Amino acid sequence: MGQVSVTVNGRQYEVGCDDGQEDHLRQLADYVDNRMSEMVGAVGQIGEARLLLMASLLLADELSEARAKWDLARTAPIEGADAAADSARDVLGTEIEALANRIEVIAARLNPT
Repeated sequence: MGQVSVTVNGRQYEVGCDDGQEDHLRQLADYVDNRMSEMVGAVGQIGEARLLLMASLLLADELSEARAKWDLARTAPIEGADAAADSARDVLGTEIEALANRIEVIAARLNPT
């Protein structure tokens, strides 16, 4: 099991991950940190838990929009679509679900109760 040190909103966290996922986790943490910085810029330092909640809701909104677009693309008629295209869409859907699950796990690790 890998261990990664990430910084979000100026605070350092040690987060466990699967071996080989360290760089990916760092990239995700950088993305979350950037979103947190946007929140701080918009509303100021209103407390870490509240900022984390707001950033999480923003990320959830982005994910919701991506899923809606995916659902629309998946149900829209595609001229000349074949089995390979259908298979590719199924794989992408699975990857989106896996990404959503990873985000939820990381958010839970960053904000233990």
